[in-house]
Amino acid sequence: MSDSPTASSSTDNPYAVGEATTPTDVDPGVQTTNDGPIDSLSHPSFIGFIATQFFGAFNDNLFKQLLLLLAIPTAVAATVADGTVIEGAAAVEVAGELTDGPAAKPAGGGDLQGIATVVFGLPFVVFGGLAGYLADRYSKRTIIVTSKVAEIAVMGLGLLAFLATPMIGFAGLWIVLFLMGLQSTFFGPGKYGIMPEMLSGNQLNRGNGLVLMTTFIAIIIGTAVAGPLKDSIVPAGVPQMQAASGLWIGSLVCVGIAIVGTITSLLIIRLPAADPTLKLKAEYLAIPKAMRTLLKTDTPLLIALLASCVFWLIAGLTIQAVNSLGKTQLEISDTKTSLMVSLISVGIAAGGAAAGALSRKLSDRVVIQIGMWGVVAFCAVLAISMPGGQHLLGFGGSIPVLMLLGASAAFFAIPIQVFLQARPPEELKGRMIAVMNQANFFAIVMSGVLYQILNTILTSADLPRSTVFGAMAVLFLPVAIFYRPSLDRTVSPVAPATTTPVN
Repeated sequence: MSDSPTASSSTDNPYAVGEATTPTDVDPGVQTTNDGPIDSLSHPSFIGFIATQFFGAFNDNLFKQLLLLLAIPTAVAATVADGTVIEGAAAVEVAGELTDGPAAKPAGGGDLQGIATVVFGLPFVVFGGLAGYLADRYSKRTIIVTSKVAEIAVMGLGLLAFLATPMIGFAGLWIVLFLMGLQSTFFGPGKYGIMPEMLSGNQLNRGNGLVLMTTFIAIIIGTAVAGPLKDSIVPAGVPQMQAASGLWIGSLVCVGIAIVGTITSLLIIRLPAADPTLKLKAEYLAIPKAMRTLLKTDTPLLIALLASCVFWLIAGLTIQAVNSLGKTQLEISDTKTSLMVSLISVGIAAGGAAAGALSRKLSDRVVIQIGMWGVVAFCAVLAISMPGGQHLLGFGGSIPVLMLLGASAAFFAIPIQVFLQARPPEELKGRMIAVMNQANFFAIVMSGVLYQILNTILTSADLPRSTVFGAMAVLFLPVAIFYRPSLDRTVSPVAPATTTPVN
């Protein structure tokens, strides 16, 4: 996902908590109190905000999935000089080049999804702290609107990068993907931090629920639409570079969505900066001392953070593995492949609702255990291939298993996320969420690195693409065996190193 891994509503700058000062950019008549000025979810400002974050999440996932689908090599028919297809002959595309092959099968060796995942996730790791600082130093509305304007520019560059791919390869697309991740990095703190500043206290929970729901819908639709859009623009079997040059039309769609999102962002009410005098310090760009002290002395909190990272490592691998399974081993269309990926999110949404209900009847620990073993079991089932490389489940059989995998992931991740948000002392909650986000995105970046390693091994050993799911099951098995969560949400007994606001 392009959105932040966690949905926090904290107003705190991740690495410094400042006192609110006199508003400098606020609508006349707006009273700035601990509650936001809006007491209705039908207010045009909130509707504009919901639309803005929806279009942002939709656009991110549409563009990213288009690029991930493009990053997978495809089988192409061999042709003679006049363009006539030679029946019975085939060429295999590897990293955008055609080579003679015994059958029309993609080799898999040119799969660049891991690189795409690293490039997109890196800005969240490197610039997450700075983004949190800016969200408190300036009005969050200003951050949101500026980010949306930047999104138009980035999507425009994406259009040019697609057109230039036959000349410069994927280099231009990697730059655009990095800028897209950077734009999302700076948009996130404004998106989540503005909620308590904008909404009154009695509307905050409902508002947060609506944001989460619309974000999930945007992710599902954006991912699902990418496949049919690519199929409608680029015929099946077209080499990567030729396909890329045709996808400028898809990028044009993304530009249009970015423009609409920018317009809706202008409806958001003007609000003051949380601390316009806040000075930038090096500590904001790394894990602050107070958080290092807390994590060193609160073992359950540290272990939960590490478990969350393992989850996001597996989550990052899953998207890449499903894309590769669909296009390379099952040899299905981009439309069906994107549908498989989007249905994982449907499973996560359903699992999130079920986890809440189960937690009221069972303990969080039991729910997490169900989730952990579910992830291991369903990954193992997805890994099975028959002799000759045919996948055991096929397209139809993989659909329910992928949804169950998503539900199991929600069982595991949601109670841990709630614990990570509730456990720290009040003055460190915002910084804990920021550390959690950066750690989770570091895990996503590492999933890209690990996928490229696994891809190289599978290609060299001529193993089916479903083997990646087997590797995921093996990676997660020690977590299922040894992790015994201690999810006492009592505030950590450890006193932070300092509770003085850093200005």
